[in-house]
Amino acid sequence: MALTDEAMDKIKAMIVAGELAPGSRLPKEEDLAGQLGLSRSSLREAVRALTAMRILVTRQGDGTYVSSLEPHLLLESLSFASDVSQGHTALQLLQVRRLLEPQATGVAAVLLTEEDLRELGAILERSRAAATVEEFVGHDIAFHLRIVEAVGNPVLSMLLRVLSTRTQRARIVRATRTERAVEHAHREHEEILRALRSRDAQLAVSAATVHVAAVEQWLAADLVEAPARAGSGRRE
Repeated sequence: MALTDEAMDKIKAMIVAGELAPGSRLPKEEDLAGQLGLSRSSLREAVRALTAMRILVTRQGDGTYVSSLEPHLLLESLSFASDVSQGHTALQLLQVRRLLEPQATGVAAVLLTEEDLRELGAILERSRAAATVEEFVGHDIAFHLRIVEAVGNPVLSMLLRVLSTRTQRARIVRATRTERAVEHAHREHEEILRALRSRDAQLAVSAATVHVAAVEQWLAADLVEAPARAGSGRRE
């Protein structure tokens, strides 16, 4: 593993130094291994790992290339961390989301088009009709993403996707009293949309902050109650 890490570091160093530019093709395996003083097996493992991280991209029959290295592309690989986050780690991710998303919502208040606002209203209508937690979460994600995308910053959009994925949101909703949690979310979504329709950036920030903070509170309460539930189960 140490050899693979060393190989990865050497390839990344070439990219940082500009020896391998975004979109450029890597030298032949034999040549690159010799240049870096690596075995071909260590180089292959490093290439596989860097490909998984979206730093490199393999084109069938054409070789391996440096990706575009755009930040939002590299952030995609971090979404798994949110998917598997549990307990206090999930809470920390939500805290970061609370620092970012309300401000983005405030910026979007003056950028959303009338068509965007109509679509947001339609998303909330579909959300109200959702029959399952998964369906509700899908609409919830679409609602927030449509707002953030109006800011026009793909890095911000991807980062907020990473901080709160579909899997994480569904898990949190299930950990609460689901009907109550969903009903609260519906009301909070309507408050956010009302602020956006009025083009009131400050009110939009406030409404979004309340919404994300509520999700934090649900999760924090569940963390407190979890040990008691576990203890009750053991006594039984």
